[in-house]
Amino acid sequence: MKKWELNHDGNTIRVENSMICGEKLFVNGELQDEQVGVFALRSRLWGRLATGETIKVSLGGNLRVHCRIFINDKLVLSK
Repeated sequence: MKKWELNHDGNTIRVENSMICGEKLFVNGELQDEQVGVFALRSRLWGRLATGETIKVSLGGNLRVHCRIFINDKLVLSK
Protein backbone atom coordinates (compact mmCIF):
# COMPACT_ATOMS: atom_id res chain seq x y z
CA MET A 1 0.00 0.00 0.00
CA LYS A 2 1.21 3.49 -0.88
CA LYS A 3 0.12 6.58 1.13
CA TRP A 4 0.44 10.32 0.60
CA GLU A 5 -0.49 12.93 3.21
CA LEU A 6 -0.78 16.69 3.03
CA ASN A 7 -1.69 19.32 5.62
CA HIS A 8 -3.57 22.25 4.08
CA ASP A 9 -4.82 25.14 6.25
CA GLY A 10 -5.26 22.85 9.26
CA ASN A 11 -6.85 20.02 7.25
CA THR A 12 -5.27 16.62 6.76
CA ILE A 13 -5.66 15.15 3.29
CA ARG A 14 -4.60 11.51 2.92
CA VAL A 15 -4.61 9.38 -0.22
CA GLU A 16 -4.16 5.60 -0.08
CA ASN A 17 -3.47 3.34 -3.04
CA SER A 18 -3.63 -0.44 -2.81
CA MET A 19 -3.63 -2.99 -5.62
CA ILE A 20 -6.20 -5.04 -3.68
CA CYS A 21 -8.43 -2.39 -2.04
CA GLY A 22 -8.23 0.36 -4.70
CA GLU A 23 -7.76 4.09 -4.05
CA LYS A 24 -9.20 6.16 -1.20
CA LEU A 25 -9.32 9.86 -0.33
CA PHE A 26 -9.64 10.87 3.33
CA VAL A 27 -10.14 14.43 4.56
CA ASN A 28 -9.63 14.89 8.31
CA GLY A 29 -10.03 11.13 8.76
CA GLU A 30 -13.33 10.92 6.83
CA LEU A 31 -13.55 8.87 3.65
CA GLN A 32 -14.71 11.21 0.86
CA ASP A 33 -14.12 9.15 -2.29
CA GLU A 34 -12.87 5.74 -3.34
CA GLN A 35 -12.30 3.73 -6.48
CA VAL A 36 -12.56 0.00 -5.94
CA GLY A 37 -11.01 -2.59 -8.18
CA VAL A 38 -7.97 -4.74 -8.56
CA PHE A 39 -5.72 -2.58 -10.76
CA ALA A 40 -6.07 0.62 -12.76
CA LEU A 41 -3.41 2.62 -14.60
CA ARG A 42 -5.19 5.91 -13.79
CA SER A 43 -7.65 7.06 -11.20
CA ARG A 44 -9.36 10.28 -10.15
CA LEU A 45 -10.73 11.04 -6.68
CA TRP A 46 -12.81 14.04 -5.58
CA GLY A 47 -13.41 15.67 -2.21
CA ARG A 48 -14.31 18.91 -0.51
CA LEU A 49 -12.96 20.79 2.49
CA ALA A 50 -15.32 22.29 5.09
CA THR A 51 -14.53 25.72 3.59
CA GLY A 52 -16.04 24.59 0.27
CA GLU A 53 -12.70 24.23 -1.53
CA THR A 54 -12.66 21.31 -3.96
CA ILE A 55 -10.03 18.58 -3.89
CA LYS A 56 -9.07 16.61 -6.99
CA VAL A 57 -6.58 13.74 -6.83
CA SER A 58 -4.97 12.20 -9.91
CA LEU A 59 -3.22 8.85 -9.54
CA GLY A 60 -1.40 7.07 -12.33
CA GLY A 61 1.82 5.77 -13.76
CA ASN A 62 3.39 2.80 -15.47
CA LEU A 63 6.12 1.44 -13.20
CA ARG A 64 5.43 3.64 -10.16
CA VAL A 65 2.27 5.29 -8.91
CA HIS A 66 2.37 9.09 -8.98
CA CYS A 67 0.00 11.24 -6.94
CA ARG A 68 -1.06 14.80 -7.71
CA ILE A 69 -3.39 16.72 -5.41
CA PHE A 70 -5.17 19.86 -6.57
CA ILE A 71 -7.15 22.25 -4.37
CA ASN A 72 -9.42 24.61 -6.31
CA ASP A 73 -7.59 23.57 -9.49
CA LYS A 74 -4.18 24.56 -8.05
CA LEU A 75 -1.48 21.87 -7.76
CA VAL A 76 -0.45 21.53 -4.11
CA LEU A 77 1.30 18.12 -4.12
CA SER A 78 3.10 16.19 -6.84
CA LYS A 79 4.91 12.98 -5.89
